[in-house]
Amino acid sequence: MAKTTRLSQPFPFKPRSAALACLIACAPVAQAQSTAPAASLPEVVIQSGTATVAPDVGGFADQPLSSTPLSATVIPSDDIAQTGARRLSDLYRLDASVSDAYNAGGYYDYASVRGFVIDNTYNYRREGLPISAETALPLDHLERVELLKGTSGIQAGTSAPGGLFNLVVKRPTQNTLRNLRLEATSTGNALVHADLGGRLGDDKAVGYRLNLLGERLNSHARGTEGQRALMALALDARLSPDSLLEGEFEISRRSQASVPGLSLLGSALPPADARININTQPWTQPVVFQNFSGSLRYTQAVNSDWSWQAQLGTQRLKTDDRLAYPYGCFDPVANEYLYSYCPNGDFDLYDYRSDNERRQTTAAQWRINGKLSTGAVQHQVSAGVVTSRFTDRGQPQADNNAPVGTGNLFTLPPFAPLADTTDPYTLRTERSTEFFATDVIRWNKQLQTWLGLRHTRLNRASVRTDATRATDYAQNVTTPWLAATWQFNPTHMAYASWSQGVESEVAPDRARYTNQGQALPALKSSQWELGLKSDNGAQRWNATVFNITRPVSADLRLDPTLSCSDSRPGSCTRVIDGHARHQGLELGGGRTSGAWTYHASATWIHAERQHSAIDPTLNGQRPTNVPNWVLRANLNHALATVPGLHLGAHLSHEGRRAVVPDGSLQLPAWTRVDASLRYVTRLNGHPASWTLSVDNLLDRPYFKESPYQYGHVYLFPGAPRTVRLALQTNF
Repeated sequence: MAKTTRLSQPFPFKPRSAALACLIACAPVAQAQSTAPAASLPEVVIQSGTATVAPDVGGFADQPLSSTPLSATVIPSDDIAQTGARRLSDLYRLDASVSDAYNAGGYYDYASVRGFVIDNTYNYRREGLPISAETALPLDHLERVELLKGTSGIQAGTSAPGGLFNLVVKRPTQNTLRNLRLEATSTGNALVHADLGGRLGDDKAVGYRLNLLGERLNSHARGTEGQRALMALALDARLSPDSLLEGEFEISRRSQASVPGLSLLGSALPPADARININTQPWTQPVVFQNFSGSLRYTQAVNSDWSWQAQLGTQRLKTDDRLAYPYGCFDPVANEYLYSYCPNGDFDLYDYRSDNERRQTTAAQWRINGKLSTGAVQHQVSAGVVTSRFTDRGQPQADNNAPVGTGNLFTLPPFAPLADTTDPYTLRTERSTEFFATDVIRWNKQLQTWLGLRHTRLNRASVRTDATRATDYAQNVTTPWLAATWQFNPTHMAYASWSQGVESEVAPDRARYTNQGQALPALKSSQWELGLKSDNGAQRWNATVFNITRPVSADLRLDPTLSCSDSRPGSCTRVIDGHARHQGLELGGGRTSGAWTYHASATWIHAERQHSAIDPTLNGQRPTNVPNWVLRANLNHALATVPGLHLGAHLSHEGRRAVVPDGSLQLPAWTRVDASLRYVTRLNGHPASWTLSVDNLLDRPYFKESPYQYGHVYLFPGAPRTVRLALQTNF
């Protein structure tokens, strides 16, 4: 087995040392210059579910979610902890617009938002700066997770339509915090998490927040024992009454064998058994994710109306990606190769190993925010620039064309591995510079207009480790954003918006393409959205109608009678071929106070392929793995007869979805019910809570998703009944 890095060994990430040294050096200065928080830089308090939340993911400074013309969800740290979430996909149960898009156990997460699979390279942010989600992203040190739904051309340079995630780190606390969380599950998971915070110095000008975590991992699937660890530190220092320096740094590691998806038995669904793990060969190794992320942010108030901010962030990832995976089979009865399992459960088993993958993202942002008036019209403006660089490096990998043998779903025989690591790795380098400006114009008490514009200059290059398939291109794109809001009263608002998102694609540098290595025209998605919102601080509801069109690229065969293949140089051209249109309705509502509290959401999506000239049979077809509608509901009741006892229930329902592109096979709708008991008490004089929860209370087997990739059907079963016991207490 390959040698792995121990937790005690240092990460090869030098920037964190410089960042920490900067904050430590600044701390004495802050203590000498500050005695109390200044009015020009007030403390920001986040309260879940109220109008005070101003999500960073929206791109408009100091605008609470209840009054912005956006559809977004903010998931606070309390909800993250109470759901027992270990990974981002565990939070999809809290919003009906999000569903799974290829979420294998032990691997990183994919999300489908409004029916579009979002890009793990371009659709994720940490503290507002770009990061890669091609890793295990920990949640335990987060203050909140923000999800913007829809196109994100004003918030990001290039990104897939559907949505944008932003991770916000827990901030230093004003008062001393000593919190301990212990959890255990029926699968054998065991977690210890300490959350420490407070302020230092006589004048308390320096704050800290330290999260330490260790967990033993296991799941219902066989052979998935593993572990993860996290150390996260956030600091702030008030250098003067008008200036604030903040930093957030984290190191994490997760090691666990991945669980590949199942597939069809010919044209039939297999048993929905989450205990099956095909990746149990004697030579199976865990997938290992190591992550360092760090950011520094300096905020300077110019006066009561204007401030500017400079921000620097970096993320360095190291991954050992290993998997014994099934793909297709030769069916001797049908005398053809199937892109599923054979009817008897046979499949071809492949050995994939890609060690020492290294991804690095570095980004810097400068922005200015302010208010001004032109007569009776008020403007809240923001402008700035973001520059980023992303690199992806690796070494030749084992991804052999020949399988190690023919496996079987029901017997899982062992095989000898193929030690050949000669498959080239694709090296990528990307640079972008983005200029942005926004203006929120208040015409009167009722009417506001919202204007935004982002111009992106990007350069992307790639080459394989054997020096083949090199591409290098530059592209400039501009994405506008327009909206108007009408405030009926302090709690009710209507809005309309139009926006664009953009993706960039290059024809692969392969012999089959006549335009190999050339960039396609910018793939611009467009969206219009209409919405109603109501939020009085205790109750809220929203209704949103959206329409998104996204260009689709495809291979145009120059001779329709011949296949597109590298063995036939110049046999096809990569072109834009029609688009995908997703239309839908989102409904949501919640109550955050009283004996009964709840939050529920429902999403209906009509998605179809349109205007394909290359393959007209696709027109009108619904994309695979997109449910026609989704319902999520969370209910909590505080029993008056037993003070401190809370009963909780959760319902998730996802409708039917296509398993294959022609829609001839549908995955049945499924419903899952979870339940919980939470008892709030005191332990040794400190506040504490006990939680007993049961996921999949009725223990119903089901397939939660059916992604279709590389011409292959994947099926991921939902987990059976799982019990979790948690204790959270201050000390």
